[in-house]
Amino acid sequence: MKETIEKAWENRELLKNKETIQAIESVIEQIDKGMLRVAEPNGETWQVNEWVKKAVVLYFPIRQMETIEVGPFEFHDKMALKTNYKQLGVRVVPHAVARYGAYVAAGVIMMPSYINIGAYVDSGTMVDTWATVGSCAQIGKDVHLSGGVGIGGVLEPLQAAPVIVEDGAFIGSRCIVVEGVHIGKEAVLGANVVLTKSTKIIDVTGNEPKEIRGYVPERSVVIPGSYTKKFTAGDYQVPCALIIGQRKASTDLKTSLNDALRTHNVAV
Repeated sequence: MKETIEKAWENRELLKNKETIQAIESVIEQIDKGMLRVAEPNGETWQVNEWVKKAVVLYFPIRQMETIEVGPFEFHDKMALKTNYKQLGVRVVPHAVARYGAYVAAGVIMMPSYINIGAYVDSGTMVDTWATVGSCAQIGKDVHLSGGVGIGGVLEPLQAAPVIVEDGAFIGSRCIVVEGVHIGKEAVLGANVVLTKSTKIIDVTGNEPKEIRGYVPERSVVIPGSYTKKFTAGDYQVPCALIIGQRKASTDLKTSLNDALRTHNVAV
């Protein structure tokens, strides 16, 4: 399948071939069942399966628009919706929606929210109200995506790596995590933290600030911040994220965001 997908990626005329269509559809089915992933843990690192992501992108042009009716609601799209939630062991509150081709593990709770194709959402995770899990994003076990959280996808625009949120992380209300940013295990993001690949993430727990980008170390507690940047027109405040401490080993993994922040005397 990998060879077929790679050839079709280079030559879109091959999308007319039955063999190519079957290969793409097979990949999407395996993603839907959790047998294939766009990215997966590989020891201490994560491996991005680029060809699987390409199959997700190529699935769009081989699909035809159709009308989907759900009671009084009507949709007009190329993608089928995920079904059989009872058999999958997933709790789905109206109006939660997941596309076919997204893996949602048993024990996941979907409040009114959206999970896009290619995503992987592991067991015990809460996708809270109006949270969105973008295309191909990888969400670990026992993660809490709070209300209004936006986890970016890789399709529009096409990006190399998906967003990864590892096991036990708590993502606070209205946070935005995009452009392949990686959130380490059991990290806590306070409300309104915005992380892109270029966002400065500054560890302020020591005597000197330490700056990183694109990755939040495991068990870090993070809040929104700003720093002064010089422009031609003057000095202005630019958003950043501040690591203000570490989640204590004694902290219950199910603790509320407020409890984790209160430990560091921060109200967010």
